[in-house]
Amino acid sequence: MSTFKEIQGRNIRSYTTNPDNPLEGQMWYNQTEQKLKGVAASGAWSSTSPGITARSDLAGFGIQTAAVGAGGYVTAAVANVEEYNGLGWSNATAIPTATNSLAGFGVLTAGVVCGGVSGSPTRPNATFEYNGTSWTGGGNLNTGRQNLTGVGIETAGLVFGSSNPNSNICEEYNGSAWTAVNAMNRPSINNQAAGGVQTAAYGAGGYIPGSGNSNGTENYDGTNWTTSGNIPAARRSGRGSGTQTDGIMAGGNGPGITTAVLNYNGTTWSVNPASLGTAREGTAPSQNAPASTTLISFGYDGSGRSSLSEEYNFTANTITAGAWAAGGSMNTARRSMFVGPMGTQTAGLAAGGYTTTRVANTEEYNGSSWTSGNNTTDTLSNRGAAGTQTAGLLFGGNPSPAVVTDTEEYDGTNWTAGGALNNARGYGVSGAGTQTAALAAGGYNPSGATFVTVTEYYNGTAWTAQPNANPNNYAGASGGTQAAAWLVGASAVSPGPANTEAYNWDGTSWTASGNYGTSSVVNMFGGGTQTAGWMCGGDADPGLKTFTNHYDGTNWSTAPALGTARSIGGQSGTQSSGLIFGGYTGSNTTATEEFTSATTATNVVDITTS
Repeated sequence: MSTFKEIQGRNIRSYTTNPDNPLEGQMWYNQTEQKLKGVAASGAWSSTSPGITARSDLAGFGIQTAAVGAGGYVTAAVANVEEYNGLGWSNATAIPTATNSLAGFGVLTAGVVCGGVSGSPTRPNATFEYNGTSWTGGGNLNTGRQNLTGVGIETAGLVFGSSNPNSNICEEYNGSAWTAVNAMNRPSINNQAAGGVQTAAYGAGGYIPGSGNSNGTENYDGTNWTTSGNIPAARRSGRGSGTQTDGIMAGGNGPGITTAVLNYNGTTWSVNPASLGTAREGTAPSQNAPASTTLISFGYDGSGRSSLSEEYNFTANTITAGAWAAGGSMNTARRSMFVGPMGTQTAGLAAGGYTTTRVANTEEYNGSSWTSGNNTTDTLSNRGAAGTQTAGLLFGGNPSPAVVTDTEEYDGTNWTAGGALNNARGYGVSGAGTQTAALAAGGYNPSGATFVTVTEYYNGTAWTAQPNANPNNYAGASGGTQAAAWLVGASAVSPGPANTEAYNWDGTSWTASGNYGTSSVVNMFGGGTQTAGWMCGGDADPGLKTFTNHYDGTNWSTAPALGTARSIGGQSGTQSSGLIFGGYTGSNTTATEEFTSATTATNVVDITTS
C-alpha cells in the first residue's frame, strides 16, 4: 500500500496550530486541537454584485472576471449591455437592436450575439460582434430564430436548436459567415444548456414542443451529434458552461424553477451538492468560463425579472463575498449631517445634523460602538466634511433657510472655529481631503436661488478660491484629495434635470467622467479616492435606494447593496472598508452599516476516517 509520502512527496508534519499558507492536498497534525488537518478543494456559490437592469432571456459570454450580458426581456425586448469585471457590473454600449432570447458566445473583447426576437413576430437572423467597446454587424444566420444556444469563440462559433421556428438545426460561424451543418438528433429542441467549443460541445435539457421538457444530452465533435447520458430530471432554460468533458448546468425549470446544479464529465451527469442561492431560469452564463469558475446572472425567479448574480468556485479557498453588515447604533437618530468622508471604518466621526431640529451632537465610532463627544460650536446641517476622527473639518451648512461660511476643526476632543469660506454654501456642499488640505465644491445658496460654482482650498487656516468653476452640484457624494477629488449630485433645484454624471478635479479644473449605474438620486452616501470611490443609497424622489456603486476614476460598477434603503446621513472609510451612519429610512435612524470587500482564505478541514 502506498504511503502519504509516496503519493504526495512529503511526510505529515506536526505543528502547534496550522502552518502558514498550506497547499491544496497538504496534511498536518495540529497539536493544539489534537486533530489531523488538511487543505481540501470544494465547490460553493456566493452572491456577488447585482446587475444594473433586472431582466431575463439575455445572451451571456465571457469568463467569470470579464463577462458580458446583452439584450434580454423586461416588459419588452431591450438592447442593454452590461460588463462584469469580477466585482461588479457597469453599463456598456447597447446592441444595435433590442432583442431577447438570443444566443451569445466568445469573450469580452471578441464576443458574438445572434438570433433572438425583437418584437413579435420579428425574429432577426442578424449577428453582431463585440470588441469590448462597440458592436459591428457580422454574417447573417441562415435561419432567423429565437431560444437558440451558442458556444465557442468569435472565429469558431456554434449555435443550435431554436423555437419559432421549432428546430434542431445547427450552424457554425467562422468570424464572417454561417454554415449549416448536421442537426441534433432530438427534434425541435430549444432552451438548452450548453458548453464547450465548436469541435467539442454539449447540449442538454431544453424543451420539445408536444413532448415537454427534455432530459436528453448530445455531444458534438465538429461533424456529428451523438446521444450521451441523460440529466437526472428533465428541465428547460438551465444555463451551462465549461467544456464537453467538464461541464456545469445551473438553474432552469423542470418542473418549477430550480436551484439545482449538475456536473457533466462528457458521459454522465451528477448532482452538485452546491445549489444556487436563488432559483432562476433564463439567466446569462459566462459561456466561455471553466466549470470551476462559473458566473450566473440575471434571469427570471418566478416572481419577476432579476438582477442577481452568483459565482461558482471549485477551489481550495473559502471565498466570502463583499457585503454590508450592521454596525453599532448611534446614540442620536439624525439625518443631514455632511457630504464627504470624515474618518475611517474603525475611527468614524459623526457631527451635527437634523432630528426634529438642527443639533450639535458629536459621536465617535471605534469599529463597534459610538461614544458621545463634545458638541460642535455651530448647530448646523447639510455641511461639507473632510479629515479624520482626530483631525476633522466641517464647513458651510444650513441654519435654515440661509447658508453660512462657518468652518470648524476637530482635534479628537474639541471643536474650534477655523477660517471662513469665501462663499456661503449648504444643502450638501461637497468635501474632500484633510483638515490642512481640504477642498469645498458645489452647494446651493437659496439667496437668489443660485448654485455655488466656486471651488475653494483650505490650508488649515484660510480658504482660497480657485480660478475654475465647479459644476452646479449639491446634495450628492464626494471624496478624494485636494488635488484629485470627485463628486456627484443633483444639478438643479427640484424639480429639475436628472444628473448621474461624476466630475473629477485634477487640481486645476473639473472634468465630466462616467455616469453611475442607476436612476438619478440625491442625498446619497459616499467616499474613497478618485480612483477607488464609492457611493450608495440616496433618494430617487420618490423612493429610497439600497444600491452601491464603485468608481475607478472613469467608470462606475455595481457593488453589494445596502441592508436598508436610506439617504442623507454621514460616512467614513474607503471603497473596501466603508461606513455609513444615520440618515433617513422613512424616519431618522441610528443605524450603522459597514462594508467589507470580498475575502479569500485557505479551506482548512479536519481529516477523519468517516
